Amino acid sequence: MHFVRHSLFFCGTKEAEYLGGNVFYNENKANEGKEKMDQMNMRNLGFDDTLAMAAAADPALYPGRIASQSRDLFRVLTAQGELLAKPAGRFRESAAYPAVGDFVLLDRDNAAGGYGKIERLLPRRSAFVRKEAGTGSREQVVAANIDRVLICMALHQDFNVRRMERYLSIAWDSGAVPVIILTKADLCGDLAARLAEVKTAAVGVDVLVTSGWQGEGIDAVRRQLEAGRTLAFLGSSGVGKTTLINCLLGESRLATGAVRSDGKGRHTTTWRELFVLPDQGVLLDTPGMRELGLERANLGRTFADIESLATQCRFKDCQHTAEPDCAVRRAIAAGELEAARLESYQKLQRELLYAGLSARQRETEKLNAMFANVGGIKNVRRFAAAKKRR
Repeated sequence: MHFVRHSLFFCGTKEAEYLGGNVFYNENKANEGKEKMDQMNMRNLGFDDTLAMAAAADPALYPGRIASQSRDLFRVLTAQGELLAKPAGRFRESAAYPAVGDFVLLDRDNAAGGYGKIERLLPRRSAFVRKEAGTGSREQVVAANIDRVLICMALHQDFNVRRMERYLSIAWDSGAVPVIILTKADLCGDLAARLAEVKTAAVGVDVLVTSGWQGEGIDAVRRQLEAGRTLAFLGSSGVGKTTLINCLLGESRLATGAVRSDGKGRHTTTWRELFVLPDQGVLLDTPGMRELGLERANLGRTFADIESLATQCRFKDCQHTAEPDCAVRRAIAAGELEAARLESYQKLQRELLYAGLSARQRETEKLNAMFANVGGIKNVRRFAAAKKRR
C-alpha cells in the first residue's frame, strides 16, 4: 500500500503544500471526494501560512480549531472532521488556557480512541478578554482569532450609543475590525436620526441596517463573509444576533426567542460556538455581553475626535472640566461635540483606570482624581496635617 503526504486541508490534489502535522491519505482512495465530505477545509477555518509555520515546529501533532467548550471538554475541528479533546494538565497552571476560536495542536486528528489531548496553543491574532468570574482581576479569554466583530444593536428600545462606544473600544483593542449592525429597523420610528447618531460616534466604521423578519440588509451582512475569515456577533441579549446567524447559515440552526411585550427579543444563546460555512469562513455566536468588562480597551481609536481635540488644549494633562483654554470644552460649546460623548469617554477612562484594583486602591485613585489640581490626595493630607500643627 502506497501513501502520499497531503495538505492538512482537503483540496483533492497531490500538489498541495505541507502545512504542519503528519496527515496521510491512502492514494488509492484519493479520488473518493464524495466520501470525504466530512473533511474540514483548514484554510476556510482560518488556518493560514503563519499558523502553519508555527505548527510545523511540532510535526508529530495535529492542528485543529476549537468550536465550542463545555467546562474542560472542547469540541475541536480538524482536517479529518471533529473530535472531543481535553487540555493537557499543564494548562491548569498556565495563564493561556484554551478558548473558543483558538487554533491548537492535538495528539490526534480524529475521534478514534476516545478523547484527544490539546498539547499546545498556536499564536492568537486577536482575543476578547474579560475578568474571570469569582477571581477578582484574573483575565479570561472569551473568544480568540476573530477577524471582524459585528456589533449588533437594535434600533428600538435597546438603542444605546454609549454602550456601542464601549463595544467599539473593546473590539478595536482585541485586534479585530468592528462593523456596526443595526437590527430591527422595522421597529424604528426615525431611522435617519438614529443612523446619524451612530455614524457620529463610530467614525470610520461600516454601519449596516437590517431587519431580520423582513430580510432587509441581509445581503450587505452576507458580503462580510469570506473564506478564511471569522466573524463574531456581539451585542446585548435579544438584539437579533441569532436571527442574523440563521439567515447567513440558510437554516434555523439556532433557536430564537419570541418577542416580548415591550418589543425586545429574548436572549437565547447560552454558550459560544463556531459555525462553519463552506468556502465562506466561520461565524461565532456569543451570549449577551453583560459580563464583558473593560479590562482592556482602545479608547484612542473609538474617541479619536476627542483625543485629537485634546492636543490643542493649553495643558497636556487637561481633564476637560474647568481648565482654561480647553479645546474639548470649546468644541462642546460650539456644538461640534456632544457633551454626552465626552462623559462616555471619561467614564470609560475611569473604568480602565480602576480595572484590577482593590477597593482601597480604587478609593485612592478616585481621591487623587478629585484633588488632581492640588497634586493628589497625599498633598491634601500633608496640607491638613500642617494646618493642624499650627
